[in-house]
Amino acid sequence: MPSPVPGQLIAQVEETRGVIASAVSLISGIAARIQAAVEAAIANGATAAELEPVTAEIALLKADSDALAAAVAANP
Repeated sequence: MPSPVPGQLIAQVEETRGVIASAVSLISGIAARIQAAVEAAIANGATAAELEPVTAEIALLKADSDALAAAVAANP
């Protein structure tokens, strides 16, 4: 009788990759929403200097999302 382990492993990997893809989407979506808020604030008179702490956080979110996506791509 064949071992169920390979099938279970494949199922677990597929589930994990789905969770990771969801995390990448979530992180990217948060960054995009914050970026839209920054753009709206600038359109309403805020300066880029005033919003720099927020734009720095956007960069960090994007970097984390990119790193997570790269890790997934490197380990298919």
